Amino acid sequence: MKENHQMREMYPRPDFKRDDWLSLNGSWDLKFDDADQGLKEKWYRGFTKEHDITVPFAYQAELSTVQDKENHDILWYQTSFTVDNMDKSHILNFGAVDYEASVYVNGEKVGTHTGGHVSFKYDISPYVVRGENELILRVFDPMQDETLPRGKQYWKHEPESIFYTRTTGIWQSVWIDIVNKEHLDAFKFTPDIDRGSINIETYFDHVDLDQTRRLKLTITFKGQVISEDVYTITNRYLSRDINIRNLFTQRSNIHDDGWYWTPESPNLFDVKCELLDADHDALDTVETYFGMRKVEVMDGKFMLNNKAYYQKLVLDQGYFPRGLMTAPSDDDLKKDIELAKEMGFNGARKHQKVEDPIFLYWADTLGFLVWGEMANAAEYDARYVEKITKEWIEVIERDYNHPSIVTWVPLNESWGISRVAHDSRQQNHSLSMYHLTKSIDQTRPVLSNEGWEHTISDVCGIHNYHDAEDIRQNYQDVQSAISHTPANRLIYARGYEYNNVPIMITEYGGIAYVIDDTGWGYSSVDSADALVDGYRELTEAIGDSPILYGYCYTQLTDVEQEINGLLTYDRKPKCDLSAIKAINDNVRKF
Repeated sequence: MKENHQMREMYPRPDFKRDDWLSLNGSWDLKFDDADQGLKEKWYRGFTKEHDITVPFAYQAELSTVQDKENHDILWYQTSFTVDNMDKSHILNFGAVDYEASVYVNGEKVGTHTGGHVSFKYDISPYVVRGENELILRVFDPMQDETLPRGKQYWKHEPESIFYTRTTGIWQSVWIDIVNKEHLDAFKFTPDIDRGSINIETYFDHVDLDQTRRLKLTITFKGQVISEDVYTITNRYLSRDINIRNLFTQRSNIHDDGWYWTPESPNLFDVKCELLDADHDALDTVETYFGMRKVEVMDGKFMLNNKAYYQKLVLDQGYFPRGLMTAPSDDDLKKDIELAKEMGFNGARKHQKVEDPIFLYWADTLGFLVWGEMANAAEYDARYVEKITKEWIEVIERDYNHPSIVTWVPLNESWGISRVAHDSRQQNHSLSMYHLTKSIDQTRPVLSNEGWEHTISDVCGIHNYHDAEDIRQNYQDVQSAISHTPANRLIYARGYEYNNVPIMITEYGGIAYVIDDTGWGYSSVDSADALVDGYRELTEAIGDSPILYGYCYTQLTDVEQEINGLLTYDRKPKCDLSAIKAINDNVRKF
């Protein structure tokens, strides 16, 4: 049995923070089940381990201490934890488990979750006992199923080309929230800077409505109380608009721009949410935050807080040499943002990965735009549609409140929809992902298919790895831009056309330095100075275009065999970062 749980520095969901929690990260038992005999032999009641594994690292990663690169589609995890207070509810949380996870507590099945990139939780209170409890997971991640949304994880044995070592099993934090049986479930923050208000939606799935219960919301800005209100809870859902502008200006002479959220000024309002009983004693307390910001597209431009804003993004795969998709520490996620900002980038496109919430917290806090992207599948069928749709809904719901996320990207480069250019069924899927996203979140732009073969998109994202001359020749007017096919793919699928949305080069560059027998790039140079010169030529060509309103450079770091990062895989600069910043700073602004 294991109970040597390591604590990562931060609470795993900084945007929904509680004080009383138990980390289950650390050493677990692991056993591979290549013969698929675990269910028949009832391993969910306990099994003899084959390995010690350090959670939350996948068994393929060095930091897992297993570091096994062989394919194992089925694996079992086992650990234990102690319960002291049976009067409390125990909510078991998984940051992400790839792909299908069946959860057992003390030999009883709690539930099964599918989807390898999103968080899920179970109230395990009915299954726990006072004292030691056993937690077991069965994970199923079929490598050969190309309909699974897996992103850059390669379904073949060895990584190659643009695909990397796969991640199987637990790869984000595991923890237990210890809460009152009556507790808060979820909040949804929707800012409206035009009205100067914040809409707060609250869900009360675990509140006794037969008793007098109240919600107390305290909003502060840089330590100053802006609003403090108490609401009587009469049903499972509560929606309130709070006029931040009026309350704020009564207490401060700061102009609107002084409390908006931007990458340059990432202002955040802190919120303390308390569930109160009839005596006004707190049954549950959650700390969270929101940012007052507005994103939209208008007249071919991306708008931030009603002003045209030029996006200077970097493609970020979110892989680490010792942890693969899992950062070695919380600070490593922060460092990636700091390095990108040091180079003058104001945001990142998280490519084919739904990122750890701690990354999004740092993006919110440090001021960094994020394009939230779904990990895509390789092939299309009806099962794929069900898988990606279900998981994408969970992604949007989990990350809705982060002000840093300014664009949703459910599909990329026709992955999973390889015939979308002419196949009406796949076009309908692209449209459905666009409209599904809009039906959940009307506050952010959505791309139907990033890179090419768009159906309906709020941004026309184009991937172009050609040279600067190609960019200068083909992006002087809109018609030239949307008729040019740098990847030999139509920019818009047949039957669809450009509709006056911002045009951006959302992948370019990919310059490799230093290239060798084991690595590649879209082009290569042989010195740090040449890397800077190459970056300058391409980026200035984009910046000089009168019709391009942003870019995303490939890429932030090297990843395994792909060595076209501005940083090495272990985050060492390949060139003078201040020179990259000077180039980015020089690109035109509105």
